Amino acid sequence: MLTRRNLLVAAGAAVVGAVPLAGPASAALPQLDMEALIKAAQIDPRRPDTALTEGAKDSVLLVERALQARGLLSSAYVDGHFGTSTIAAYAAYQRSLGYTGLDATGLPGPSSLRSLGEGRYTVARAISPGSVVTLRGVQVNTRTRSMLFEAERLLGRQLGITQGSYSSGVGASAGTHDGGGALDLSVSGLSSAVRTDVLRRLRTVGFAAWLRTPAQGDWGYHIHAIALSDTDQSTGAQNQAGDYYLGRNGLANRGVDDGPAVSPKRTWEEYQRTL
Repeated sequence: MLTRRNLLVAAGAAVVGAVPLAGPASAALPQLDMEALIKAAQIDPRRPDTALTEGAKDSVLLVERALQARGLLSSAYVDGHFGTSTIAAYAAYQRSLGYTGLDATGLPGPSSLRSLGEGRYTVARAISPGSVVTLRGVQVNTRTRSMLFEAERLLGRQLGITQGSYSSGVGASAGTHDGGGALDLSVSGLSSAVRTDVLRRLRTVGFAAWLRTPAQGDWGYHIHAIALSDTDQSTGAQNQAGDYYLGRNGLANRGVDDGPAVSPKRTWEEYQRTL
């Protein structure tokens, strides 16, 4: 089966993260900032209005114009706002490439972005979730693993994982663990202050993270974490990432964020540039 991940593996990690070499033909093409684009693709569909994500307009317009040129997006939605219409159009483009399931949610990946932009733009600051590995008995991708390791380094302690990524059939999770970037962490034996510190460190390195309680749903106390800008995310995880940026709690009630404030809210790539 053709999947985005198969293409990434075939291309090699070095190619995924690289900016295409600029020759005489490509030098004139505009650059699409994938980091900014993915941020908009997570935030904009969750907005109550058509506001634009800061720093993303030019990159979103490059994608929207390419989708319009393929007859997938009406000109009315070529506006720099990566809303639900653009998500649906991008998902249709992914399906046209033969992608299905988690590879056709409307969240752009590096392979489909390059394909869509052939002759129109080049992709800069590409994001890759990496390969799927086993960590403490659960599946995660290497980007999520690196993020967790860094949060643990800042904490000075190792965290127990109760639920990983790429794990379907967990009813209470509403599909958030079906794709990449999702973790549930144990808080057993941790004081309230330590739990808050764990949340703060997770948020610092690029997770949307909340303490979940039995009063909120059919689950025990645990920390739920979603890696921002993970391009393997399920739709549910994408929505939670967007809600986190907008100050929400990631639950169905879309209540006010009840976790520790971390400002600015950074992705893993943005955090790494601060080191």
